[in-house]
Amino acid sequence: MKKEKKGSLLLGLVAMLIVVVVVALVGVFALQPEEELITGEAEATEYRVSGKVPGRIEEFRFEEGDRVKKGDTVVVVYSPEVEAKMAQASAARRAANAINKKAKHGARSQQIEGAFELYQKAQVAEEIYRKSYERVQGLYEKGVVSEQKRDEVEAQYQAAVATTRAAKSQYDMAMAGARAEDKEAAAAQVARVDGIIEEINLARDERYLTSPVDGEVSECFPKVGELVGQGSPVMAIVDLDDAWFSFAVREDLLPDITVGKQFRVRIPALGDELYDVKVTYIRAMGTYATWRSTKQNGSYDVRTFDVKCKPVKPIKNLRPGMTAILVQN
Repeated sequence: MKKEKKGSLLLGLVAMLIVVVVVALVGVFALQPEEELITGEAEATEYRVSGKVPGRIEEFRFEEGDRVKKGDTVVVVYSPEVEAKMAQASAARRAANAINKKAKHGARSQQIEGAFELYQKAQVAEEIYRKSYERVQGLYEKGVVSEQKRDEVEAQYQAAVATTRAAKSQYDMAMAGARAEDKEAAAAQVARVDGIIEEINLARDERYLTSPVDGEVSECFPKVGELVGQGSPVMAIVDLDDAWFSFAVREDLLPDITVGKQFRVRIPALGDELYDVKVTYIRAMGTYATWRSTKQNGSYDVRTFDVKCKPVKPIKNLRPGMTAILVQN
């Protein structure tokens, strides 16, 4: 009986010892600090396509997700103002040619009459622009329109005044007969109109918006038929070949991260394969990203830094927004 009791007691002590050892090991592993996981995301350079000429979206030649080449026409904008200016400039060109011929060959009665009609037309246009300028000036003084709009209307009015003066001089020349100076002025008028036509042709070309880079259409902002202003973004194109990773890293984890150093990253969306990256840029983020200390003594606020890493080699199927995990050596 005594031997059985001793055996049972010994077995109990051994079992208790095993339990204590297991609990101790579990406690040791449980109390070990977890490894800091530095995560970030993939980004890529994005370009905004915008135009110099306001108008309506006439056509999108590419849709979101389509690949484009540098120089491809991606959007066509319809601008009736440009076409109207071209019609006006063409008419002015014909009038300037007629005046130039008159200066060279002398004025006929029909030419004098034509010069007078051109002068009257210029006067009417000047009056319209004057009234427009006065209305816009009044609205500007009330704060309804911007200074830029007021300046644009004023420039149009001044141009109309100049046109009237030019037409008046041409009419006076027709009445008085052409002199050498008059012939020179007529030729200059033709050259001036030619310059305006060239400017309008350039504006016509601006109706066709092209891609600045090889890439992929990531977003189309307006819809076909919608109005777009000068400089308003119409389409976004992302350059997938210019990709990088951005990590938000606390400064207490920065000692081993320096510019020029290489690391490896794992991209869950692309599987378990590791990719080599190189640190190219480190900068402090705003105060909103500062880790505030919760202790009164022996601690300090920890700032967060933006760490930019570029792939050493192109990564196939990498897309902006994919999560990346930094694997420190």
